[in-house]
Amino acid sequence: MAAVLITGASRGIGAAAAKAFAAAGYDLLLLSRPTAEGKPGPELEALAASLRQGDRRVEIAGIDLADSAAIAPGLAELLGRGLVPSVVINNAGAAYTGALAEMPLDQWQWLLQLNVTAVFQVCQAVLPLLRSAGEGLIINVSSHAAHKTFPDWGAYATTKAAKVCFSRHLAAEERAHGIRVSTLTLGAVNTPLWDTETVHSDFDRRAMLEMGQVADALLVLAQQPANQVVEDLTLMPAAGAL
Repeated sequence: MAAVLITGASRGIGAAAAKAFAAAGYDLLLLSRPTAEGKPGPELEALAASLRQGDRRVEIAGIDLADSAAIAPGLAELLGRGLVPSVVINNAGAAYTGALAEMPLDQWQWLLQLNVTAVFQVCQAVLPLLRSAGEGLIINVSSHAAHKTFPDWGAYATTKAAKVCFSRHLAAEERAHGIRVSTLTLGAVNTPLWDTETVHSDFDRRAMLEMGQVADALLVLAQQPANQVVEDLTLMPAAGAL
């Protein structure tokens, strides 16, 4: 049975993807932010419990992707449980709105860590397993902000552009090992991101994509034959950029 690793899996797109991949027959490796005790949070625990059916395996871990020192050991423990992913979805991330000239340095570094460096670290952790298997797919969730200009979204757009560039270079380097890399480029999606403290907007959330639509797109990318790859799939609301 194939397995998928999903970051940011406790809610939003990550949780929707976990449900979609479980329904498609995948085993699951799910991670999200830990509790103060370093354990998986209650949302992830509840999601995992709802998805453990029959002989499906669901392994979970609380790993703080904002803490660069926590990622390698956390993933080593999770991957050491014997479930090898054939698909890796780098979904976790954050957003920040505000003028670049006034953005605090610690917020800039926090956003880069979550949206770019953590993706690099997750990929480094899983690549030895994918290389040993001689195949695998890494899907990095990006945004159309990587290619467009939106005032007050400069920091977020910078991280997404960096993720796209990283993905292209990773694809070129790992192709000889049978590893494929895709990006899923998204327009606005109605997720809990819009309710976070670092995001201030007045977009009409009714016009946004729904999380289930994104999960379906991730499954389409994952189910491509091994001899082909969709390098980038762009999914936008019919209303366009909001």
